[in-house]
Formats: sequence, C-alpha cells, structure tokens
Amino acid sequence: MPQIIEVSFKGNRRGYYLADGQDIRANQAVVVEAERGEDLGRVTATGAIAARKCAGCVTSCAPAPPERRVLRPARREDLERAQQLRSDEPRVRRLTREKVLRHGLKMKVSEAEWQFDRNKLTIYFTAERRVDFRELVRDLARTFRTRIELKQIGVRDEAALLGGVGRCGRELCCSTWLRELQPVSLQLAKDQRLSLNPAQISGVCGRLMSCLVFEHELYVEARKKFPREGKTLATARGKERVVSVDIFRELVVLKDEEGVRRTVTLADLKQEVAQHGGSEAWRPPPASDGSRAGDGKGGTR
Repeated sequence: MPQIIEVSFKGNRRGYYLADGQDIRANQAVVVEAERGEDLGRVTATGAIAARKCAGCVTSCAPAPPERRVLRPARREDLERAQQLRSDEPRVRRLTREKVLRHGLKMKVSEAEWQFDRNKLTIYFTAERRVDFRELVRDLARTFRTRIELKQIGVRDEAALLGGVGRCGRELCCSTWLRELQPVSLQLAKDQRLSLNPAQISGVCGRLMSCLVFEHELYVEARKKFPREGKTLATARGKERVVSVDIFRELVVLKDEEGVRRTVTLADLKQEVAQHGGSEAWRPPPASDGSRAGDGKGGTR
C-alpha cells in the first residue's frame, strides 16, 4: 500500500505525495511529480505522521489524499543539477529586479525558484497594492524561455522564505521548523507582561514575533491563581488593593488606603483573605483569549 510522504521545498513550501513500494526516509532528497514535470525536495515526514498532517492541513495542502507521486530518491546527478539551479537563482533575481524597474512596477522581488526540470520559474514578490504584471510576465518568459509564475507573498512569508536571525540569536522559527504561521495579537504580549515597545516584540518582518504564542497558554493558566490587578481585598491590614503580581515567584504587591505598599506571597495572601474576607472575596480574573484580538499583522519569527 502506498504511503504518504511530506516533502518540503525552498522557503518552507511543502506538498504531500504517494510513495509506492519505495524505501523513503526522513531528510532524504527525492524527485517528485510536479504540475508540469518534476521537482526536487526533501522528505520531512513519512507514514502515519505525514498522513495525519496531510489530512489536517488547511492552508498549504488539500485535505484529500495526494494524487502526485514520489518518482525516485534523488541521485547524485539530480543533486548536482539542483545545486546548479540554486546557483543560478541570484542571477534570475537580479535580472527580474532590473525588468521590474524598467516596467515601472511598485513591487519588491524577494526570491526566485527554479523548478527542478526548468519547466517553471517562480518569482516571489511583495507589494502594498495589486500589481498588473502581465507585461512583465511576458518579458520574463522571453528572457528565461520557460513558464513564469509570479507569486505575491506577505512580509511574514517573505521572512520565512529568506531566513535570518531573530532577537534571540537563533535562526528564525518560521524559516526552520515552524510550518504554520498563526495569527499573533498584541493581547498576547499584554497577557505575558511584556514590553509593548514594537522594537522589542517585533520580528525581522516588522510583525509581532511568532514566539509570543508559544508560552501564552502557560501564562494564562498561571495567571488564574492570582487576584485581578486593581481588585481590593480584605486582608490582615484592612482594605488593600492589588498593584501587581509576579507569577514566577508567586508574589503579590498590595497597597493599603494610606498608600503603603507591601509584597506578600500568594499562599500567605490566600490565607489572609480566607480569614478576613471570606472565600467569596477570592476570585481570580477570567482567562484572556489572546487570539480574539488578531489584527492580521501577527508575528514572525
């Protein structure tokens, strides 16, 4: 029975293929069927894992079983040919940018990608508005003598395509292992008590960093144990208002009616409130749903 294989290409582009009776392993280079011809990519998942990912994929692949097949494991000559194509892509980008300027189009050429058999050349670009590039396509087709596809992408996709290094000093998540870019909202940073300075929470693409999503649920769950900031509680010292909380050290800063502040542990505060305010006085804030405020300008990497 043919197994489903996930194959990744340049810029995190991926597809799902059937491998019939072939010994295919993860991280192996393979030649696969393309829309018109052949393409070369690297296996990123096989068997049950690839099948589940294909069935659950809603953005980069169709949920139906794949129709295209793995033709063969890449041979030495295939890899050499692929390397030659990669080496030619900087020249393609340069010529394409020159033609964009010549045609007076307001678009930024991000990357170029040859299909393995040179039957198609894909040009990735970003633009603030819709661009009429029909004349440019005809010009490029005459120059490179192949089928041209111009593909407009967003700034987050551009960062994933080009790669780079984030504020953490590591390679961008979106260009290495993060396959699906989720919406990221400013509420995620607020829930985690992060600085709202755009320079500190934005990635190289200028959008909010994708990693704001990674630990958000942990912060929300931990925050449920604490009283809401601004809430007034009955404690051993009378009426005190919650100024701030520290979920890592489980500390709460309180301020009484005379403006005197003190820091108390969460456990001690619970005990004081239970003794002087009753169990009903302790009501942690509701969990915040950071995804509700998504603005479509979320993260990167």
